[in-house]
Amino acid sequence: MRRYCFGLDLKDNEELIKEYELYHKAVWPEIIESIRDSGITAMDIYRLHTRLFMIMETDDSFDFEKKAAADSSNERVREWEQLMWKYQQGLPWAKPGEKWMLMEKVFSLDEV
Repeated sequence: MRRYCFGLDLKDNEELIKEYELYHKAVWPEIIESIRDSGITAMDIYRLHTRLFMIMETDDSFDFEKKAAADSSNERVREWEQLMWKYQQGLPWAKPGEKWMLMEKVFSLDEV
């Protein structure tokens, strides 16, 4: 198992944030299927004001490039990602169009 952590910001708009959270209470089945099919075994998203933090655990079959290729060829995933841009914005240092940014681990209690 591997664990990855990502960051992303939401637009600073209370109504949009409420809508975003409602979508995540009923994620489209095709999105859940695409997540699971890629080898992601667990995914949690946390929010602090506009900052999102996602923890993703994967099995050994997971590969970022394969996931990106599968997503780009899946019309429903593309539709979901386009919809989410209504609510999301890249982190201040993100490249144009870049969403979830992989975070660097700086501490682990298990490693001391």
